[in-house]
Amino acid sequence: MQAHEIMINQVHKVKETDTVRTVIEKFIEHRISGLPVVNDRNEIIAYVSDGDIMRYIGKHENLVVNSFSYAFVVNGDDEEFEERKKRLMNINVLDIAKKNVFKVSWDEDIENIAAFLGKKQIKKLPVERNGVLFGIISRGDVIRHSFKSIL
Repeated sequence: MQAHEIMINQVHKVKETDTVRTVIEKFIEHRISGLPVVNDRNEIIAYVSDGDIMRYIGKHENLVVNSFSYAFVVNGDDEEFEERKKRLMNINVLDIAKKNVFKVSWDEDIENIAAFLGKKQIKKLPVERNGVLFGIISRGDVIRHSFKSIL
């Protein structure tokens, strides 16, 4: 079985020019936790997840870096949680999205996809064909299609 046989065809996505507001609206509306970010040619250029949002809005503590020859402090957050949330809404999606996107080809075998999802500990993989977004596969898709003939 190959990726195109189990993937979801209608992929929710955002454009590279969208703000995080658009991402959060799609997360809420479609009850999803991640979106591919595409350019005008529908090429996958980044991926934004709920983890990226959590890292941004979560409290950042002061960090003390101590080296053999010097030490310095990286300041954490001075602003409140509500302020971080409001500021995040107008930021461009590419400012928080992961640019190193894991993706699979439309003809990749399901056992390779299962191994990759498990090894990298990620929830979803965009599927591409001829360099453009073609679909998306989740862990659940792999499990459902792998075990439905046994059950």
